[in-house]
Amino acid sequence: MRKLASIQVVNAAEPIPNADAIERIRVLGWWVVVKKGEFKPGDKLVYFEIDSLLPERAEFEFLRASSYKPAVLGPDGAMQAPGFRIKTIRLRGQVSQGICFPLSILPEGTPTDEDTDVTDILGVRKWEPPVPAGQSGRVKGGFPGFLPKTDETRVQILEKTIEKHRGLTFYLTEKLDGTSFTAFLREGVFGVCSRNLSLDPTDETSLFMRVAKRFNLEEKLRAFGAVRGFEPAVQGEVIGPGVQQNKYALKELSLRLFNVFDVSGYRYLDHADMLTAVAEMGLEVVPHLGTLVLSHTVDELVALSEGMSVLNPKAHREGVVLRPLTEVQDDYLGRLSFKAINPKFLLKYDE
Repeated sequence: MRKLASIQVVNAAEPIPNADAIERIRVLGWWVVVKKGEFKPGDKLVYFEIDSLLPERAEFEFLRASSYKPAVLGPDGAMQAPGFRIKTIRLRGQVSQGICFPLSILPEGTPTDEDTDVTDILGVRKWEPPVPAGQSGRVKGGFPGFLPKTDETRVQILEKTIEKHRGLTFYLTEKLDGTSFTAFLREGVFGVCSRNLSLDPTDETSLFMRVAKRFNLEEKLRAFGAVRGFEPAVQGEVIGPGVQQNKYALKELSLRLFNVFDVSGYRYLDHADMLTAVAEMGLEVVPHLGTLVLSHTVDELVALSEGMSVLNPKAHREGVVLRPLTEVQDDYLGRLSFKAINPKFLLKYDE
């Protein structure tokens, strides 16, 4: 669903105080700093989202000093090619997210209809940080198809979706900066996954298996499933020592859940039932930040993402995740669930 590189239209262009050579333009729900006069409202351009990894091409060489990333081992165990990573930056006080190029960088004959995905045409990939030693463990296979992955869409590309669901009540949770974790039962077999991979459950050296053992997840899932009459999965974030610099200053590993999933029926539990289920299993949820009736703009939702973490008031929270109290299926997203990332977090920690 995510289009790292796409054809978009400039929605607005605004000056930046005390800046003569640059201005900001609005693309989708993002603000991007560009050279003054380079683009005007109504212009089409090629927009690259943050976390795009641009290939080594002459047009992108000016990014080498600030953005070059060498080849690294990716989370799927394969080598990730080198390139230029696009990330959140601040220029003359203005947060800029993404980068824009004229249509002339496209190969001749490329369709230029608004929202056309040109990620593959331009050889763009998603940048993935290197996997820390000891976290991945032995790989069993790819992420199983009978489970949904834990990857939320950023609010900046969801203006139409937000408008469609205006007036609906959502609950907010803190997005924790850890490592994604899934544990499940299927046809009587217990399994554990990272964000993208199914892992060998006999590998007791990996962080994921240590977490599963520490919290007795196999036993808890089997007991819960026997009572509820379906095979469950839990999804959450592992935080603590050795994980993402332990921004929450924890003394030991912690697992905070945000989803309980009925594997048998391929459905998420509604919010209230999810909270009950987690309590029944004797586990913990991610910090909850209350509810809101959706009547907000993208910029207002991004502003809501700012603040300090519930778990460590000295650390910026990564952002917030919004989901309706009762599960909703959306034509564009599938499950109605999205995130707003705190720009201050990205500027401070997103290396």
